[in-house]
Amino acid sequence: MLEPIREWYQRNFSDPQAVILVLLLFTAFMLIWLLGDILAPVLVALVFAYLLDGVVTAMQRYHIPRPLAATIVMLVFVFFCLIILFGVMPLLSQQVTSLIKELPNMISGGQQKLQRLPELYPAIFTVEQINELIASGQRQVGQIGQRFLSFSIASALNLFVLSIYVVLVPLIVFFTLKDKQVLLEWARGFMPNKSELAEKVWDEADGKIASYIRGKLIEILIVGLVTYVFFSFMGLPYAALLSSLVGFSVIIPFVGAVVVTIPIAIIAYFEWGFGAKLGYLLIGYQIIQILDGNVLVPLLFSEVVDLHPLAIIISVLFFGGLWGLWGVFFAIPLAALTQAILDAWPRQRAGSSTEPQADANQKAA
Repeated sequence: MLEPIREWYQRNFSDPQAVILVLLLFTAFMLIWLLGDILAPVLVALVFAYLLDGVVTAMQRYHIPRPLAATIVMLVFVFFCLIILFGVMPLLSQQVTSLIKELPNMISGGQQKLQRLPELYPAIFTVEQINELIASGQRQVGQIGQRFLSFSIASALNLFVLSIYVVLVPLIVFFTLKDKQVLLEWARGFMPNKSELAEKVWDEADGKIASYIRGKLIEILIVGLVTYVFFSFMGLPYAALLSSLVGFSVIIPFVGAVVVTIPIAIIAYFEWGFGAKLGYLLIGYQIIQILDGNVLVPLLFSEVVDLHPLAIIISVLFFGGLWGLWGVFFAIPLAALTQAILDAWPRQRAGSSTEPQADANQKAA
């Protein structure tokens, strides 16, 4: 009964380094699981450190000392963040406020159009169905309003937490960039003696994670900017808000673009109605998505991950369920890490064991 389990264990865990790797992964998982909220500023800072480390390393090739390179990169990064904070965020806030004020008119217009459906298509729609649909929509809008209000109150109460992030995250990023080698050597001091397998997996995953974060940010900026230019050219209201949603939708593979299409189509419909302009907008938006998926993504991530689409979808569902938005963001590099572990995992061939090998050695002696 237990023989298959014993053979499976011997085949996969006969190497002590495999056991060490499992223990290290389990420890890291439990730390993030139990202390994720406390370590959130550190995790956010590590994302930015991964993003900026490539620039610092490139500056070192030109014989610029790492502390000076880290200082220059941090100053540019802070300047860029200030531009977003004081230049982009007020515009987005203004468009969100305008959209909230316009929602009652849009909802009223939508109800009027729905109430006409039984007259236009009596064989398909009935008055009772439309009234039930409208009532359900009103309940959903009420729930969304309550959630938005509670979110606003919670945001006001968390201003102190936000101020902590504003101060701590740049400091952690700077010292991580400046003292990267010192911190890595310090961390290696806690590693077991025989941890070559763990270091091999980490070296492979580390480069992929860093390249993925940089590539994903570049993709967000390019897709968002191109979409904003297109929406502004078409005269679509709330172009900055909608293009920001399109940019951040690339974080969720396959699903994000489809979900964001809904508010774009709704706002365009209430602005122009059914017509050629709505069709041109949706066609142009689809072309942007096609170019992103078939041109931009292969250029940015061709050497980062080589995963099957089903593996990506499962990773998004699994890690997103565990860690929310951060899990979704890191789903692909975590899947790549899993792939690196499986590729490097020491296995014995089925049917082999250490005992026959020991007997053979004794006979040879």
